[in-house]
This record gives sequence, structure tokens and C-alpha cells, in this order.
Amino acid sequence: MIKLGDKVKDKITGFSGIVIGRTNWLNGCITIGVQSAEMKDGRPVDSVWFDEQRVDSTSTATTGGPMPTPQTGMSVPQQR
Repeated sequence: MIKLGDKVKDKITGFSGIVIGRTNWLNGCITIGVQSAEMKDGRPVDSVWFDEQRVDSTSTATTGGPMPTPQTGMSVPQQR
């Protein structure tokens, strides 16, 4: 399964970039939003949406994700 933050490439057009969105449609279709790192006239190229079956993952990314819950009762040193 392709995840947010993965680097992908479209099998048909060769368009590549980072997955920035994923939609699950009522009819079962899943589409993947891809943002290219390319620039045109000093601005990012528009993101493009593809059917999930049309893209191959080229590498997976670690996107951070949820942080552990801080423990309670910890004190922060007071500054003077």
C-alpha cells in the first residue's frame, strides 16, 4: 500500500514526486495525489492525482507520525 510521504512514479507518464494525499471513493477507487519537486517559472508544478494501480513506490519515507504521550509529573526547571 502506498502511504503519505512515499516517493512514487506514474507507470504511464513517468511523472514522479511525493505522495501528498490519498482519497478513498465510495465506489472503491483509491487515488493518490503526487507533488513533484520540479519548478516552473519559479513556482512548484501542480500536484497530479492518479489511480493507485498506476503508480509504483520508488522509496518509502518516514514522515514523523504521532509522538509518544509525555509523562505527567515531570517538572520544567524555572528560569530566573
